[in-house]
Amino acid sequence: MTQPQPFTVSEAAATRIASVIAKRKATATPEGVPPPTALRVAVEAGGCNGFQYQFTLIGPEAIAPDDTHIEKGGALVVVDPASLDLLAGAELDFTDKLMGAHFAVNNPNAASSCGCGTSFSVA
Repeated sequence: MTQPQPFTVSEAAATRIASVIAKRKATATPEGVPPPTALRVAVEAGGCNGFQYQFTLIGPEAIAPDDTHIEKGGALVVVDPASLDLLAGAELDFTDKLMGAHFAVNNPNAASSCGCGTSFSVA
C-alpha cells in the first residue's frame, strides 16, 4: 500500500511565515506572553463546504507533543494529527498578487472548495 505524501510548505510560504514571526518577535508583547514561534495549520468542521482551514501564530507552549513539525527556510509549521489526515499530500503556499496576499492550501483531497479557498469538502 502506498503512503500518501506528507503535508509540505512552499518556499514562498516559509519565507512569509519567517518574516511575520520575526516582525512579531521584534514588537513588544504583553508581559508573560511569549512571542510566536510557529504557524499552526488546522482543519476544522465548518465553512461553506464542510471543512475550513485555520492559520494561527502560536508560541512554544501551544505546540503539542503529537504535532507534526515542518521546518523550512527558518519557519516552523505545526499540524495536529487529525488535521494531518485531511492535509496528506497538500502544500501550504503564499501568494502576493494585485488582488491581495494570502496563504492557500493546495489540497488534492479536496473534492470542491469555496471561491475564497478557505473551506473545502472531501469525497
